[in-house]
Amino acid sequence: MKILDLLIIGAGPIGLNCALEANKNNLNYLIIEKGTIVNSLFNYPLYMKFFSTADKLEIDEIPFISAAKPGRQEALEYYQGIARQKNLNINLYEKVLKVSKNNEIFEIETSKAKYYSKNVIISTGFYDIPNLMNIPGENLEKVKHYYTEPYPYARQKIVVIGSSNSSVDAALETYRKGAEVTMIIRNSEISPNVKYWVKPDIENRIAEGSITAHFNSELIEIKENSVIFKDRNGKINEIENDFVLAMTGYLPDFDFLKNSGIELQGDCLNPFYNTETMETNVPNLYLAGVVCGGKDTHLWFIENSRIHAEIIVQHILSK
Repeated sequence: MKILDLLIIGAGPIGLNCALEANKNNLNYLIIEKGTIVNSLFNYPLYMKFFSTADKLEIDEIPFISAAKPGRQEALEYYQGIARQKNLNINLYEKVLKVSKNNEIFEIETSKAKYYSKNVIISTGFYDIPNLMNIPGENLEKVKHYYTEPYPYARQKIVVIGSSNSSVDAALETYRKGAEVTMIIRNSEISPNVKYWVKPDIENRIAEGSITAHFNSELIEIKENSVIFKDRNGKINEIENDFVLAMTGYLPDFDFLKNSGIELQGDCLNPFYNTETMETNVPNLYLAGVVCGGKDTHLWFIENSRIHAEIIVQHILSK
C-alpha cells in the first residue's frame, strides 16, 4: 500500500500553490480534482475581469504578466501553464467521495480509486453549490444559477437576482446584447463591493431607465412565463419573464466537510481550524483557500490565501 505524504483535494489556484510548496520540500504529494485544472475559473463568465491586479494573483513567485486587470482566459493560461511547466501530479475528472482516518493514515475514496496519505489538504473553494432561494419554480429550466455569456439572452426578458459583481456583470452584458433586464435586489442599493469601474455604469443604466431595478424587493415565485416578487411597499407584482439569472452566490460542500470530521461552527457554518497552522480539529487534516470561510465566502480569495500553502507545509515538516 503506497502512502503519500500529502493529498490535496482541489486543483484551484490555492491547491496548485500547496502542490508547488510540497514539491519544493520534497513531499510525496498528489492533487485530486473533480474537473479540469482551476475548474472554478473555467466556469466563470467568459469575459470576467478580476478585481485584483495580476501580481496579487501570482503563486510561488511566478510572474503573471498582464497589461491590465486580468480576465478569465489569462488566468486559465497562467495557472494551467504552471501546472504544465512544473509537471504537477494531478488526477483530473476524479471526484473525492470520502475522507476517513484510520489511526494516523487517511483513506481517501474517490470515484476511481482509493488513496492513502499521512496528511490531507481540502482546498475545494465554494463555487459548486448554488445558494438556493428555496422558492416555488426555482427548479424550472429557465432558472440559471451560473452565468457564462450574454448571447443566449438576446431579445429576452431577463430577471437578475442580486446586486453583487456577478449580478451586475450579467445585467450589463445581457442588456448590451438586447435583453430587457429587470434586477430584483433585497438591499436598498447596488453592493458597495461591486468593482469600482463597473459600479457607475450599472447605476447610470438604472438611473436612465435602460435597466429596471426593484430595490428592497424579493422574488417569491417563478412561473413558466412570468415571475412574482414583493416590492419595497409590500405589494405583490407579476411581470413577464423568459429567464431568471439567480446570482445568489455559492457555498462550500458542508456535508463533505462534516463527513470528513471537521467541526462547523455558528450560523455561517465556519469550519474549525487553527489560524496559525490551518489544521482542523482532525489532526493532519488542513483547510486552504476560500473553503475556510464557510458561508462567509467573501473573507478569503486568491490574494489573501496564497500564504496558506507555506503555513501548512511548514507545519507538516515540523512534525
